[in-house]
Amino acid sequence: MPEIHNYTLNFGPQHPAAHGVLRLVLELDGEVVQRADPHIGLLHRATEKLAETRTWIQSVPYMDRLDYCSMMVNEHAYCLAVEKLLQIEVPLRAQYIRVLFDEITRVLNHLLWVGCHGLDVGAMTMVLYAFREREDLVDAYEAVSGARMHAAYYRPGGVYRDLPDRMPQYTENKFKKPGEVKALNEARSGSLLDFLEDFTNRFPKLLDEYETLLTDNRIWKQRLVDVGIVTPERALQLGFSGAMLRGSGIAWDLRKKQPYEVYDRLDFDIPVGTAGDSYSRYLVRMEEMRQSNRIMKQCIDWLRANPGPVITDNYKVAPPPRENMKSNMEELIHHFKLFSEGIHVPEGEAYAAVEHPKGEFGIYFISDGANKPYRMKIRAPGYVHLSAMDEMARGHMIADVVTIIGSQDIVFGEIDR
Repeated sequence: MPEIHNYTLNFGPQHPAAHGVLRLVLELDGEVVQRADPHIGLLHRATEKLAETRTWIQSVPYMDRLDYCSMMVNEHAYCLAVEKLLQIEVPLRAQYIRVLFDEITRVLNHLLWVGCHGLDVGAMTMVLYAFREREDLVDAYEAVSGARMHAAYYRPGGVYRDLPDRMPQYTENKFKKPGEVKALNEARSGSLLDFLEDFTNRFPKLLDEYETLLTDNRIWKQRLVDVGIVTPERALQLGFSGAMLRGSGIAWDLRKKQPYEVYDRLDFDIPVGTAGDSYSRYLVRMEEMRQSNRIMKQCIDWLRANPGPVITDNYKVAPPPRENMKSNMEELIHHFKLFSEGIHVPEGEAYAAVEHPKGEFGIYFISDGANKPYRMKIRAPGYVHLSAMDEMARGHMIADVVTIIGSQDIVFGEIDR
């Protein structure tokens, strides 16, 4: 009788469920995975090395392109690390705006995740629901920055500009009748804060719709329950963070444990799973969206009541107001030096981390006092989670590999960097 060998299968890099350019080499015994070996580097763009040749502010847009589902949160970690080196205070209003957009970004990320995770597992309708709500939130991105994805809205010292007083409106065309346009523009007749308040009032009911579709759906549960189990001890040993760690039952969230900006002033809970499987991680992320909605409501109320500056008045770090620059020689010089030379950051090193939708996202800088970083290192949560792929997939079927990748919520921009 001939000897039976294991099959070796290339999963990707063009596989639709690979969530990016992942080449996963699977060693199979029939349909059962014996080994899963992730091959990465197919999207490597040398972001950390590029940062050494760019001024401190020029590298902000690179952050958007790391995890391109969590754009502003990446910028946030970058700005916090620069501010730590500069030892500057960020105006309180700017801190609230940052937290508001961090939570908008968290919801954006989780909506894309639940839609794509549904697609991976076979729930085709889910992505249509999720993208309906994403559309409103990317409109908010566009209103503050002019871009729907890569915003570059956070700056060292605050944010680029204050929240707009009006939202863009839909116009009549051959696809949209006057009645439809009027209904669509109802929430857009006021400021951005009015628009976001309307969204936060509608969103919990929409989350209930998602849960009706998925949470007790027996096919969904058959595909997720007991798939990719990670014990609490093992999750800590592997360096997990975010929903991957909380899904295993460990209540670790940087917004509570190491608060930054104004998170210590806000009221919200940390959702924690029990089983450490894909279903637990799904439940954790669904509840995280509800908690983000709570935080957004609190930020909106505070921002309504408290006007003020949104960026530092230190003109060595942030440009002076445009009208001052056009009427005052000193401000013109500040503006010119800032945009030609950039910020000069004192010598030293700093690490700043934020609670990214996928886990702990950190930026480590070494500065030699120049107008560019001497070294930059990115701590990407997805990189750590993907490294556990072999352990999580072993003994499961090929179809479960797709579930595990979806459950990890990985994006290759930050893994390959």
